[in-house]
Amino acid sequence: MSKILSAWFAFSSIILLLFCAVAISYSAWLAILLGVVAIGNIGWGFVIKAKQQRRSGNYPA
Repeated sequence: MSKILSAWFAFSSIILLLFCAVAISYSAWLAILLGVVAIGNIGWGFVIKAKQQRRSGNYPA
């Protein structure tokens, strides 16, 4: 995965988790929703990384 793409997933996950932490004071449902979206974003980053590794043939040992 390129450095820019991995930095994007790291930055966006941190921002989503920050919003989740702030949302805890306002609404539990909003906090749960943002937490699920943040975990989905982190998971999507791993999916993209695995697809790119599979395409290039660089499997981890």
